[in-house]
Amino acid sequence: MQKLLSDVERFLRQQQELYGDIILSKTDQEPAPAQPMAKKTDRAPEEVELFQGFVKPPEKATAAYPNEPWVGCATLDDLNKTICTCQKCSLGSTRTKFVFGVGNPQADLVLVGEAPGADEDAQGEPFVGRAGQLLNKILEAINFKREEVYICNILKCRPPNNREPLPEEVTQCEPYLWKQLEIIKPKIILCLGRVAAQVLLKTNASLTNLRGTMHDYHGIKLMVTYHPAALLRNPNWKRPTWEDVQKLRKEYDSMKK
Repeated sequence: MQKLLSDVERFLRQQQELYGDIILSKTDQEPAPAQPMAKKTDRAPEEVELFQGFVKPPEKATAAYPNEPWVGCATLDDLNKTICTCQKCSLGSTRTKFVFGVGNPQADLVLVGEAPGADEDAQGEPFVGRAGQLLNKILEAINFKREEVYICNILKCRPPNNREPLPEEVTQCEPYLWKQLEIIKPKIILCLGRVAAQVLLKTNASLTNLRGTMHDYHGIKLMVTYHPAALLRNPNWKRPTWEDVQKLRKEYDSMKK
């Protein structure tokens, strides 16, 4: 019974990665067509609850948090030292290590995931488990070294059992990401997975609808692809991911000319 429940949960997770809240039945002859996004006033109560706590990021994080000690940090090292003992949400009491981010502090490309997992929580570095090893291979395939880019997450602490971030956790932690981006000043962001993309773009759109488009994130170009962990669950998603990162590399090179 436990294996059956686990298989069902994995299947539903895969469907959500692809289609958001649209559930497909295996008995359907064809996938149900994606419905257009509802207007804000027509959103279901749970959708409103999901995003009502998110604050639209200002051009500079300092503009919204003038009294916070981290707003004056000029480097990533100073920012990390200032916020690494954060206890603003319940995850502060359950984490093993604070997972700030890693890579080139002047990177033109920043990769943003959802939250640390077990390996990341243990080591204090993002994307170091199996998903991280796959991410390294993806980067190498498009001629990036891990140390050339910057890698971080929406949340800096691991949610219990790798559950998705809660709205209040995002509200407390996302400003730290804004400050990281303010310091790094990247030219392009790659969101890894549906959750990271939905948080940054402030949308409930599915991963399917978010992929394949060059978005604008406050003047920074932003692309969306699958989370490496999703590729481990479903290798069929490796092909579209390869298409995404090739497009990313092409855009990156065009910006360098």
